[in-house]
Amino acid sequence: MKVDGKDLRPIWLDENTTVIKVIDQRCLPHEVVILDLKTVDDIIMAIKEMVVRGAPLIGVTAAYGVYLAVLNIPEENIDDDYLIKECSRIKSARPTAVNLAWAVDNVLSAVLAQKTTYQKIETARQQAQHIYNDETENCRKIGEYGFPLIEQIGIQKGGSTVNILTHCNAGWLACIEYGTATAPIYMAFDKGLDVHVWVDETRPLNQGARLTAWELGKHGVKHTIITDNAGGHLMQHNKVDIVIVGTDRTTHTGDVANKIGTYLKALAAKDNHIPFYVALPSSTFDWTLTNGIMEIEIEERDPDEVRYIRGLDNHKIRNVLIPPAESPVANFAFDVTPARLITGFITERGICKPTKADILRLFPEKTGLGLC
Repeated sequence: MKVDGKDLRPIWLDENTTVIKVIDQRCLPHEVVILDLKTVDDIIMAIKEMVVRGAPLIGVTAAYGVYLAVLNIPEENIDDDYLIKECSRIKSARPTAVNLAWAVDNVLSAVLAQKTTYQKIETARQQAQHIYNDETENCRKIGEYGFPLIEQIGIQKGGSTVNILTHCNAGWLACIEYGTATAPIYMAFDKGLDVHVWVDETRPLNQGARLTAWELGKHGVKHTIITDNAGGHLMQHNKVDIVIVGTDRTTHTGDVANKIGTYLKALAAKDNHIPFYVALPSSTFDWTLTNGIMEIEIEERDPDEVRYIRGLDNHKIRNVLIPPAESPVANFAFDVTPARLITGFITERGICKPTKADILRLFPEKTGLGLC
C-alpha cells in the first residue's frame, strides 16, 4: 500500500538478506519507526510485544524467524535438535494466532529435509518468502470475493454510502498487503463505490483508532472512529449496513477467535439483522479444533495495557495511568464468536457458510486427512 506516496509493507527482507525489517506498530500513528530484527530473540520480542500483530503478519514474521534461526545457527549446534528447539521458542511467543505455529512448522519441515547448511538456509529463505507471497495473494483474493457483498448493498441503496463496521485492525498492517477485513473495502473504494467505515477504537491497545484509522486515512477511505460500545447503537439506528472483521484462529466448525469485543458486535448484528462476515486466509483455520469456546486458548496479556493509555502529548509519545493504581486488572486479549452468529466467511477461495460442511467444500483437501 502507499503511504504518503511511497510503497510500504509491514515487513520485508533487507537487501543483504540477513535482516528482517518491520514497522514498529506500537509507535503508529504518530511515528513511523522501522526496526531491524536480526536474531530469533528479536523475532520473539517483536511478536510478544506487538511490534508486529495480526495473524497473517505474525505467521510471516515467524517464518522469517525460522530463516534467521538457520542463518545464525552456531557451528557447535549445527544439529537439527538445536533448530527444533529454536522453532519451539518462536511458536510459544503468542498462543492464540494459529498462523504462528503453522508458518513455523511449514518452514521447519522443509528445512529438515535438506542436508547441507547452504541448502537449509536457502530453503528457509525461499519458504518464508513463499508464505509472504501467498498471504499477500490470498488477501487480494479475499478482496475480490468480498467486493460483491459491498457492491450489492450499494445497488440496493441506490448508490448512497455503504456503511461498514470493523473491529480492531485487520488491514494491510496486519496482513502484508490489502488486509483481510479491509481488502473488500479497499477494492470497493478503488472501484469508485461510496464507502464509509465505522472504526471501533478497540481497547485496550486501540488498534482500530491507531492503526485502522491511520491506514484508511492514508488510502483516502472515509471513516469515523467510535468507542467500542457504540456499535450496537449505530446498528439500532440503521447506520451500519455490514460488519466485516478478521480473525486470529477459526475452527473448521466455524467458531472464530478474534480481538476482544468481537463477540459483542456479532450479538448486536444478529439482533439487528445485519450481515456479519469474517474475512480470513486458509492459514487461519485450525483444522484440529471443533469447539472454539472450549478449546481455543485465550491469551491474557499484561494488565498495564489496560491500566495505561498511550498517545501523543506535546509532541512526545507517553503512557498515562487511567484507573486507581491499586485496582486489580484483567486483560483478556480475545473472545470467541460462535458460528451461529456469523453470516459467512470470506476466504481466498470464495465465500462459505460457517459450517464444517461448507468450509470443507472450499477446502476439500482437508477431508480425510485425519485433521477434521
